[in-house]
Parts: sequence; C-alpha cells; structure tokens
Amino acid sequence: MNPIEWLFDAQLVIGDQVILWREIVGNLFGLASALGGLRRKVWAWPVGIIGNVLLFTVFLGAVFDTPNPVNLLGQASRQVMFIIVSIYGWVRWSRHSQVSENAVDPRWAGTRARILLGVALVGGTLLLTPLFRALGSFEPVWADAWIFMGSLLATYGMAKGWTEFWLIWVAVDVVGVPLLISAGYYASALLYVFYGAFTIFGFITWMRVQRVTRLTEHGRAPSIPPR
Repeated sequence: MNPIEWLFDAQLVIGDQVILWREIVGNLFGLASALGGLRRKVWAWPVGIIGNVLLFTVFLGAVFDTPNPVNLLGQASRQVMFIIVSIYGWVRWSRHSQVSENAVDPRWAGTRARILLGVALVGGTLLLTPLFRALGSFEPVWADAWIFMGSLLATYGMAKGWTEFWLIWVAVDVVGVPLLISAGYYASALLYVFYGAFTIFGFITWMRVQRVTRLTEHGRAPSIPPR
C-alpha cells in the first residue's frame, strides 16, 4: 500500500468513535497555513491547499464511503472555494513580496468594506441555506451555510491583508464547533476550538504590526518588534 492509499483508508479508533487520519492531517495542514498567515509568509497558501484537498474528501462522507456517512456540503464546498481564493492570495502575496520585505502589510478594511462584509455574510447565509438543504446537507443547514460564507470572506480578507479577517474566523468557529460535534467530525471540532483562540491571537498580532508600521512611517522608534 502506497502512502496515498494508506492516508485515504487509515483510521483512528477511540472507543466507539472512528476518525479518519486524513481529517486529522488535513486540519494540521490548515493549522500550518494559519501559522504561515500569522507570520505573513507566502507558503501559507500552498500548504493550506493541500489540507483543503484532503478535507474535501472527508466532509463528503456518504460520497467517499467513509465511516461517517454525513455530508456537510458547506464544509466540502468551502474546500473548493478555499483552493480558488488561495490561488488568488498566493499570487497577490507573491507579487507583494517582490517589492516588500513581507508578503502583505496588514491594514484595516475600512467602514465601507466592513459593512459589505457583514451584508455578504448574512445575505449569503440566507441564500445558501435553502440550496444546501435541497442538496441534503446536515442540519442545521444555516450553520453549514454560515461557515461557508464566513470562510469565503475570511480567506478573501486575508488575501487583501485586512486585519478584520481574523474576527470573521472567530464568527466561523463559534458556529462551526457545535455543528461539527453534532455531525460526528470530532477531530475537526477539536481543532476549531484551538483555531478560535489562535484567531484572537492573530488579530492582536496583526494590530501590533499595524501599530509598529504606523510609528515607523512617522519616524518614531517602535517599542515592539514587527514579528
């Protein structure tokens, strides 16, 4: 059995619960990508894409005949969305890194962008909920739709360098943890708990980077290092 076949079939049994190793590995790639994003490294994007491919197969349990027969269409669809938006972020950060020491310079999105993000999150959730329900997604379907839209907007915000993207991830995690637990995706739920704390730390870190950049631009010595 080659490594790819092993990864696809390998399972971790804890009591009466069966967890796919590719769910664990996929989430670990996602964590590594988040760490890269915190440090504003271009490699965060391709690493995240690998995790997205693995998790796509996990969340279509009924399709791929996994021990968990529950389909989370929003979770699966967002992996495809992640890949598409990550390619955009990868290109954008790569270009910026050619003219700057860092791949991205954190900044606030601004009032107009914040309003648009909020409208898109709520409106997108309302529009996608009946679609996901018609396709047979796991209840509560609105939570699956919320996670999809929040993930889309957070990833786009990260690509743009908006510090607020970390807060969107917090909103995703708050809904995602109970949904994943109820659907039986325990490894992902556990990592979402960790993500929640990590995103708050990321938000604070990017705010500090902005402060240091602003002080430097005004000719004042920063009191804390940018990274």
